[in-house]
Amino acid sequence: MIKSFFYFIRLVFLQKELILSLARREVAIHYIGSLLGFIWAFINPMVMIFIFWLVFSIGFKIKPANGVPFVVWLAAGMSAWFVFADIINGSVGLIVSNAHLIKKTMFYSQILPVIKIISSLFAHSVFILVFIGLIVFQKMPFSLYYLQVFYYLMCLCVLSLGLGWALSALNVFVRDIGQIVAVLLQICFWGTPIFWDILIMPPRIQKILQLNPMFYIVQGYRESFIYFCPFWRHPYQTMYFWAVTVVIFVIGAIIFQKLKPQFADVL
Repeated sequence: MIKSFFYFIRLVFLQKELILSLARREVAIHYIGSLLGFIWAFINPMVMIFIFWLVFSIGFKIKPANGVPFVVWLAAGMSAWFVFADIINGSVGLIVSNAHLIKKTMFYSQILPVIKIISSLFAHSVFILVFIGLIVFQKMPFSLYYLQVFYYLMCLCVLSLGLGWALSALNVFVRDIGQIVAVLLQICFWGTPIFWDILIMPPRIQKILQLNPMFYIVQGYRESFIYFCPFWRHPYQTMYFWAVTVVIFVIGAIIFQKLKPQFADVL
């Protein structure tokens, strides 16, 4: 059991060149054929952040809390959530939409969620660049803590990969998974402190909300870009996050591994 699990993971690393090639192809397909091409990758986040600034800073005139403009605080949380939701939504139908590849005996289908993650990171990296531009525009301090976001991005990728394996495999047999995931993501979005501060909740409710693994990542993005707080300041939250994430990762891999032999027959 353990040996087959590590072999399953090892095959992903052995296919790194194919993964990068297919990820580049997916990104190119997304933008190719449009007049502006890859420029759209910058236009979309710029428009979104401009709308946030227009609505909350100009329209509602929300005052900065502790010297942090609300639009910056919001964009930091949204950047983490957008890439997570994009990966999860995109992973659900990967096996079904790539049936022509699955039926090839030499194709290792477990790389498909990895490809989705890498391709999603392209748009996310552009969003981060635009977000840093917003920070500069708001005349906020620059810090080497920005680099800490790579740690939280790794956390997000490991969590998303485990979920992606499980959901993409289950969706082959239960096609309602996509609709269920869409509903759960909406619930998780409003249950994760993105538009609101967790401190407004009673302490008992705060502890419950902190059980959501995405709370750790969203808060981590804000601590990297805004509060400049190292992740080791939260040892118990870090241990809890990795305990939950490793369990999800292992279970996701096992589910995919167990159901994989039946993909070709069902598809």
